[in-house]
Amino acid sequence: MLKLSLDALQIIDTIARKGSFAGAAKELFRVPSTISYTVSKLEEDLGVRLFDRFGPRVVLTAAGQELLKEGRYLLRAASDLESRVRRVASGWETEIALCMDSLLSAAGLQPDIEAFYNVADQTRLRIVRESLSGTWDALLERRVDLLVGAAGEGPSGGGFTAEPIGASAFVFAVAPHHPLAAATHPLDKSDLLPHRAVSVSDSARVLGRRTVGLLFGQDTLAVPDMSTKYEFQVRGLGFGFLPEAWARPAIERGLLVEKQVVEPKADETFYLAWRSGEDGAALRWWIERMRGNSPFGRMLADPCA
Repeated sequence: MLKLSLDALQIIDTIARKGSFAGAAKELFRVPSTISYTVSKLEEDLGVRLFDRFGPRVVLTAAGQELLKEGRYLLRAASDLESRVRRVASGWETEIALCMDSLLSAAGLQPDIEAFYNVADQTRLRIVRESLSGTWDALLERRVDLLVGAAGEGPSGGGFTAEPIGASAFVFAVAPHHPLAAATHPLDKSDLLPHRAVSVSDSARVLGRRTVGLLFGQDTLAVPDMSTKYEFQVRGLGFGFLPEAWARPAIERGLLVEKQVVEPKADETFYLAWRSGEDGAALRWWIERMRGNSPFGRMLADPCA
């Protein structure tokens, strides 16, 4: 008979995260004595010590670390199995995760979210924002289920279906007090290299990261998302391309100055994408919703509007 149960693994995992039996008991809504007994019984059955005790604080031993490392795979597998069983029974996923590029605003999805909650059968909705290749990385690594605005066509190798949902033009802009604002000619590499660029960092974890519009040896201020890049360029901390939907209102308000460049940035196409072969009621609903009522224009909104 197996000495290890999923319940015991969950308790070990919670203790490791919380650092104490009391913290685990609080999160799991159990009394501390139950937590302590479960651990002691498991240690006795396995013949190993899983935790070193330092008063109320506990730390995993080497054996405990190995148990938890492999045990977490079992917990995830059990959770996935539960989700699949519920999905078969109801047709609706227990959760669906949508992902968009950091250039886009999740607020633009408000009408779609409200419509989804009117029809969804207790499906939790999670919205994630990534940058550049990070959206595709999140989809292929199964951290999200649907991309509702991913920049570029996606990596080679397949495994997904993608459809264009919109495109954004870009404007090269600097603050009025930036040294490049006074230039009267189209800017080339020799004009740009002495100055700092503001660049959005690619959030990909596995896929190769994209670098957009940077020169070799360029002084660069790397930021986590497009809204931060916009704010820093308005403050004069650097230069770069911004979505026209963001830059044009700022130019009209005198916050930015548009400059012509010898090498302009091409329009960026954004995609709706999902993993091939997957089919769930919530996923189907969102795909059809995005096809028939694309919110791209709403998501690509002036951040200061």
